[in-house]
Amino acid sequence: MSTSLLQQVLGEAIGDDESLFDEPEVNFGLLDEYSKREIRRAILTAVAVPGYQVPFGSREMPVARGWGSGGLQVSLAIVGPDDVVKVIDQGDDEGVNAVNLRRLIVSSTGIPESTTPEDSTLIQTRHRIPEDPLDERHVLVLQVPVPEPLRGVERDMRELARMHAEADYARMWVSLYEDKVRNGVITRTTGYPCLVDGRYVIATTPIPRWDVPRLHQSRFLSLFGAGREKRIYAVPPHTDVEPLTFEDVPFEVEVTPGATCRTCGSSESFLVEVPASRVDGGGHWVCSDSDWCRRRRERRDHPSNGGDS
Repeated sequence: MSTSLLQQVLGEAIGDDESLFDEPEVNFGLLDEYSKREIRRAILTAVAVPGYQVPFGSREMPVARGWGSGGLQVSLAIVGPDDVVKVIDQGDDEGVNAVNLRRLIVSSTGIPESTTPEDSTLIQTRHRIPEDPLDERHVLVLQVPVPEPLRGVERDMRELARMHAEADYARMWVSLYEDKVRNGVITRTTGYPCLVDGRYVIATTPIPRWDVPRLHQSRFLSLFGAGREKRIYAVPPHTDVEPLTFEDVPFEVEVTPGATCRTCGSSESFLVEVPASRVDGGGHWVCSDSDWCRRRRERRDHPSNGGDS
């Protein structure tokens, strides 16, 4: 069929309606409204039953599962036109994962972005809680790679469901006890298991133990999204979050005596070690929360500017 005849046939089929050739509009928040409603219903159930893993139909996203698709779906389902978004990766606003997810959220919603929690309402994070205090204005969305806290002691899904239903967490306690006996201390660091509201044990995602106490009786809503595992769970504000530990073995956060941030001098934030290199010489410590560190350094260098802590 010639090109002119093909054009004629197409013209007769669509008439004068040239809107068919227009670029399709992108939904606010990228997800279709049905998907948003389903995810919101799952979130409502998760908030009503703190710590319970709610299954949901995880959608295909423009990011690979395992790279934040669960947290991204939660964020896009609850974001509104009046929100301001902050996205961090291991505390860093400029990490590749953080930049890509933030760009996707902003481009599909048109909402403003910020690196400061004080100016943000929606904070999506991978493996950290910002050092700044959060309050009722904030919703913290955590990306979760493995939502099942008992995966290390049991692999059968039916048995896992039974253990949660009956609050049978004896094998988790045995695992912690064996860790203590073998190593002298409980070596579990990231993803430390916690009992939420006296009922369900959750995986706190790979956040460090440093951040776990901030979930207890928090003023902000925490939502956990696992896209690969198709699970959502939540810690509502003012909810008890108790790390699993023994009466004679108090829960402790990570502390490195004498360590301070090389750039801002902080010793009261969560620090990460930068390995030694030929350029910098010996290894050193820096704040995990890069924006908090930057603002602290600016206040130190320009004390007249003031600013929040």
